[in-house]
Amino acid sequence: MEYILNIETATKNCSVALAKDGKTILCKEIAEEGYSHAERLHVFIEEIIKEAGITLNDLSAIAVSQGPGSYTGLRIGVSAAKGLCYALDIPLIAVDTLQALASQVTISSGLIIPMIDARRMEVYSAVFAPNLERKREVLAEIITENSFEDLKETLYFVGDCAEKCKSVLTKENYVFLDEIVYPSAKEMSAISFDKFKKSDTVDVAYFEPYYLKDFMITTSKK
Repeated sequence: MEYILNIETATKNCSVALAKDGKTILCKEIAEEGYSHAERLHVFIEEIIKEAGITLNDLSAIAVSQGPGSYTGLRIGVSAAKGLCYALDIPLIAVDTLQALASQVTISSGLIIPMIDARRMEVYSAVFAPNLERKREVLAEIITENSFEDLKETLYFVGDCAEKCKSVLTKENYVFLDEIVYPSAKEMSAISFDKFKKSDTVDVAYFEPYYLKDFMITTSKK
């Protein structure tokens, strides 16, 4: 059996999950305004390992959310993951934060648009098919009434910025799911295990989180 520790710190949600063969068996997380990741993360890791009745040496790999997201949050998560990988001499797996967020949505048709709040009307977003195949690359964009107008399918928006986007994105084919949904380490479990089986890992020394800085405004194609 393969134990993988999944770490998600890209947003306000500090989240740690332990997975066995791709199934989450324990998860601890808390979403707070003050980004308490530095204080919470190592406590969550210790508690999960203890509650699972294993040791760190039983881990086969560490998976970390690679972004996009909070610069500080991502740095904290990646630093912790790298430290564990170095100490335990195990591989590091990078998981797309928006893919993990999109995996919280189950649909049979249409498209999933995970969005992470950046500031003002800025978001990080991508577009996925129901099977989580990526249909559009990750973008840092300023949401306007023209955003996503080229997509005619039913669009399911998930993330932590529904409240500010609802007033702008008003077309009939736009569906907003729960008000606030953060990326969670428990949604990383299946993705990280699939990557582990394929030896899809990153270089512990050189890996850097995925930062997006340049925001683009969508212009109407009409």
